[in-house]
Amino acid sequence: MTKKVSLELGSGGKLMRDFIAQHIVKTFKNPFLDDLSDSAHLPHQIAFTTDSYVVDPIFFPGGDIGTLSVNGTVNDLVVSGAEPKYISLSLILEEGFSWEDLDKVLKSIKKAAKNAGVEITTGDTKVVRRGQADKIYINTSGVGAIQAVPAVNKIRAGDKIILTGTLGEHSLAVMLARGDFGLESEVKSDCAPLNFLLPLWKKGVLWMRDITRGGLATVLCELADRTPHSLLIEEEKIPLSRAVRGAAELLGIDPFYLACEGRAVVIAPGKRAGDILKEIKKDTLGKKAEIIGQVEDKIGKPGELLLSTFSGGLRLLEPLTSELLPRIC
Repeated sequence: MTKKVSLELGSGGKLMRDFIAQHIVKTFKNPFLDDLSDSAHLPHQIAFTTDSYVVDPIFFPGGDIGTLSVNGTVNDLVVSGAEPKYISLSLILEEGFSWEDLDKVLKSIKKAAKNAGVEITTGDTKVVRRGQADKIYINTSGVGAIQAVPAVNKIRAGDKIILTGTLGEHSLAVMLARGDFGLESEVKSDCAPLNFLLPLWKKGVLWMRDITRGGLATVLCELADRTPHSLLIEEEKIPLSRAVRGAAELLGIDPFYLACEGRAVVIAPGKRAGDILKEIKKDTLGKKAEIIGQVEDKIGKPGELLLSTFSGGLRLLEPLTSELLPRIC
């Protein structure tokens, strides 16, 4: 029987990671791909990233596909240690797509680019027949100037795990905008540029990642797998909005696997973590940041991500294995 692509491949979870490692990296093997980071670090202090956006619906509380395409690309550069500079913009439009909606998306892109301090410098436009796409897809590539290099190899036991804000607003906003569950909420996507995190690289931060597909748990599982340590996070310290907590309980969704588009997880040296947290909290986007755990060498096994639960027990967290909410970015 012919093997076919499933939605799970785009989840950001284990299946996607395995696909990238076994097919993309294996096929195109080179030193720039080996690190599997959000951006490739190229010669001449250049960072380069690319991403595609197929979110459904294209307009949601707190943003739209245009806002998402700029901020997502900017954030991939920031968390890889680069200052975002330039972005390409490629549009795939479906025949019959509303000119009014297209204009709204382009204005959102212009506003988001201005807010993030980047310029749209090149691009492309294609139109496919009605029914061959879903209104609009966007591909962006970003170029940035490298300011620092993430140092996974320098992570040690006692280093702290910092979450820059509440989890899951983006996933919840998109899900409710679809109207699939008949729920109402004033929650808005957390979609935002993370430029304010750039100075942290000069203050000793060792590593950071934006929390997108697969959520916090998947991101930290991937990090744990690259270190000779375990990671321990505390449930009571993880900030969740009332809306996300309520929806998660009602729908049976684990908030640790919900995507964000304006949050990051940061690894800071233990002695500097308090000062770094204070720096994050100075920005509006970081006011709810918290130290949620630490790198361990006495609890768990190397490569494990453990959750200290409200009840006092330990729960092993694993990477996302199936598509929780398709097309959220």
